[in-house]
Amino acid sequence: MPIVVVANPKGGVGKSTLSTNIAGYFASQGHAVMLGDADRQQSSRLWLQLRPQAARPIRTWEVSHDLIARPPKDVTHVVLDTPAGLHGWRFKDVMRMADKVLVPLQPSIFDIYATRSFLDEIAEFRHADKLKIGIVGMRVDGRTIAADKLQEFVGGLGLPVLGHLRDTQNYIHLAARGLTLFDVAPGRVEKDLLQWQGICKWLDN
Repeated sequence: MPIVVVANPKGGVGKSTLSTNIAGYFASQGHAVMLGDADRQQSSRLWLQLRPQAARPIRTWEVSHDLIARPPKDVTHVVLDTPAGLHGWRFKDVMRMADKVLVPLQPSIFDIYATRSFLDEIAEFRHADKLKIGIVGMRVDGRTIAADKLQEFVGGLGLPVLGHLRDTQNYIHLAARGLTLFDVAPGRVEKDLLQWQGICKWLDN
């Protein structure tokens, strides 16, 4: 089963938004999905509690601060939302378990350089070319100079920028109801779904 880890050492960069929508995408494809939350704030876990029964099911992956157990075999796709400051043995355990790592990154110069050492650490941890790493620009217009700077920075690391997600209230309103872009009529979130095309293709490959 693919295990997708969403990670960034900084808080407030959109890890939970990315994690819940990835889980929502997998569920929309008919997969048996689990969403784990290793962050003390438990934002993704709260989101699962808000999710309506009529929505496509996403199960809770029980993750404690001392142990990250393997998910059950009847699950086909797993997403893990991680805390800010992920390091040490927890970082190593998560990376050993991961098939893909998505790093949400805002185009601020401060966010970019605060994330640099973390990206270097992940890149050094690639095991037998199994671990795939991708970057998602958060709250950014792909047509701006800020997006170009983000692309330039990440390109120097040899990592792909899979997409730029705009700053929109759609994510906030849907999250408050335990929903994702993939749970509502496509016409309501057409611009946002277009921005997810590259991310979804990467997740599926």
